[in-house]
Amino acid sequence: MTVREKIAFYLDDLESPLGQAINLTIAILILVSSGIFVAETYPISEGVLQELEILDASILIVFAIEYIVRFSVAGDRVRFLFSPLSLIDLFVILPFFLGINSHSFFLMFRWFRMLRIVRFLNVDFFIFRIGSDEKLEERFILFRILLTLFIIIFVFSGLIYQVEHPINPEIFDTFLDALYFAIVTMTTVGFGDVIPFSEVGRLLTILMILTGVALIPWQVSELVEQLVKSGNRIQLECPVCQWSAHDADAKFCKRCGAKLPENSTS
Repeated sequence: MTVREKIAFYLDDLESPLGQAINLTIAILILVSSGIFVAETYPISEGVLQELEILDASILIVFAIEYIVRFSVAGDRVRFLFSPLSLIDLFVILPFFLGINSHSFFLMFRWFRMLRIVRFLNVDFFIFRIGSDEKLEERFILFRILLTLFIIIFVFSGLIYQVEHPINPEIFDTFLDALYFAIVTMTTVGFGDVIPFSEVGRLLTILMILTGVALIPWQVSELVEQLVKSGNRIQLECPVCQWSAHDADAKFCKRCGAKLPENSTS
């Protein structure tokens, strides 16, 4: 492969150690950046606030460099520009570099940084390979469900806080207040002690509920389907790759394609 192809490969590769290291570093930066926003909703000293802003600006520069590199090595740059993940990346960095971070509307875009974690919904890190083979896919699907739920709650909590805090600071004083409201709403408990006042806040609440209703049951059904499939599997180790979770009527390995030994139980 050319240098350009290698860079493109490792930016999207989630299997090799180098690809995982690159993407795990990006994931950590996303979490740190999001944590900075949460910290800024609490009363902190001016010195600490300045240090957090410097750290956040440094992370944004890294995100910008990553975006430029991804664009440079993309095979189809037009398709790259309009892909959902690339648009998320662009919305994350554009307001800062345009110098419009002071406007409340554009401040909302900073909470979308957590959406960049969507890239990792299909990540099969080594932690999912620990344990028995038949439990690997179930563990991975459960991770995706929890990560999806975390992203939905975090992003909408941030958006609701950004909208409600200026007009309703007594109720939505910190990010924790917005997080409490989001969790209570998503779990359909609905205590009613924390409610949005603005129309935008109520619209965000509706979108949060609809997003959870659309995404979570779909992934749970996938987990149930996988559990049913696991019940029909047998322990028959592949002589080449040692994968052992195969369907009862399998003749070849689902991973490497090698011919399986005869099943004595069939």
